[in-house]
Amino acid sequence: MNSKADYSKTPLARKLGYKSGFVVQTLNAPDYYFDLFDDLPNDINITEDSSIKKDVIHCFADNCATLEALVPGFRRQIRENGVIWLSWPKKSSGVVSDLDGNVVRGIGLKNGWVDIKVCAIDDTWSGLKFVIPVKDRHI
Repeated sequence: MNSKADYSKTPLARKLGYKSGFVVQTLNAPDYYFDLFDDLPNDINITEDSSIKKDVIHCFADNCATLEALVPGFRRQIRENGVIWLSWPKKSSGVVSDLDGNVVRGIGLKNGWVDIKVCAIDDTWSGLKFVIPVKDRHI
């Protein structure tokens, strides 16, 4: 389902922090993901190349095992001031999942990230935004 439910008047690209010139990777995103944006900058570089440093990685998962497998590798793929978004199905979506906000937060924290924001992606997905703690950045 790709409903742009009116969770907020804030456009999705702004909520997620997508800016002009950013390098972005999505993992397991729903097929309609980019249809959710009315405000995506034209010069966003979408890549699947794990050797390129990204500004944003947005990972979708409906189970704990997927996040546990993917999140540890994000640190070497992200710029020091970059962000990762970890998204899971909302309970109200009807998608069977062993994830919720607390489980996702725990996976991020266990891997050295700190969560700073939560948002609704659409009527199926929620997301938690994580960054590298300032004390651990080497900028």
